[in-house]
Amino acid sequence: MTAPQTSTESASGSPGVRDAPDGATVWWWRGATTVLAADLALLDDSERQRLGRMRTAAGAAEFAGNRASVRRVLAGLLDTAPERIRLGRRPCPGCGDGEHGPPTVLDPKVACWISISHTSGCGMLAVAAVPVGVDVERVRDIRVRDLAPTVLTPSEARWLDGPLAGDALRRAFLRCWTRKEAALKAVGVGVTVPLDLVETHPAIAGTVTVAAGVPGTPDAWSVTDLPVPPAWTASVALPAGTAGPVRLRPYAGN
Repeated sequence: MTAPQTSTESASGSPGVRDAPDGATVWWWRGATTVLAADLALLDDSERQRLGRMRTAAGAAEFAGNRASVRRVLAGLLDTAPERIRLGRRPCPGCGDGEHGPPTVLDPKVACWISISHTSGCGMLAVAAVPVGVDVERVRDIRVRDLAPTVLTPSEARWLDGPLAGDALRRAFLRCWTRKEAALKAVGVGVTVPLDLVETHPAIAGTVTVAAGVPGTPDAWSVTDLPVPPAWTASVALPAGTAGPVRLRPYAGN
């Protein structure tokens, strides 16, 4: 297997159009702090309803900004207007339900796969010609010892039981978490399977092979750590054996 090579490229304004179909490209952006009229105009009816249920102004701003940024990035790739981008879901590979499968572009019709993630202060979109999953998490105060029994495999728990403490322990835990979630999002089921069965080899930096263990789907996934700013931890997953690089690009907005 050829491990994807990670590179970081700069971008401003609209993203480059029609990237090479090998590997994956991941865009990231800073979270919005205000709900902008230009962002709101790009949301569909279901997203506006969800926005209306947000409990905080900060959460609403980030949600609207992230969804608008996804459409703007895709519009640049597909050479179309962002308001034309219609998002939906593929059927869940586990149960066939079309309500909770992986995200997809419904219009215009394109032969690509996408994955979306956001956390406090950061949003992400991954695009590939094959199934892809991306996850980003803000480094924050986490009850690692409380969560470990239900989230970590025995070998992961042993590794985190070493001399790690404080911020280093939180980062190690989030490396496990983002790798697990990226792989399960690439599978298409998300965090619906026991996380303590998904081994992520946290002692190994860079790219690892993760077995998702979901019947009827590819079992081996190549999961790569993304070199995001230190406030966050992120990973992207592709089917094992996928050729081509993983490209990380900052997106500057309108």
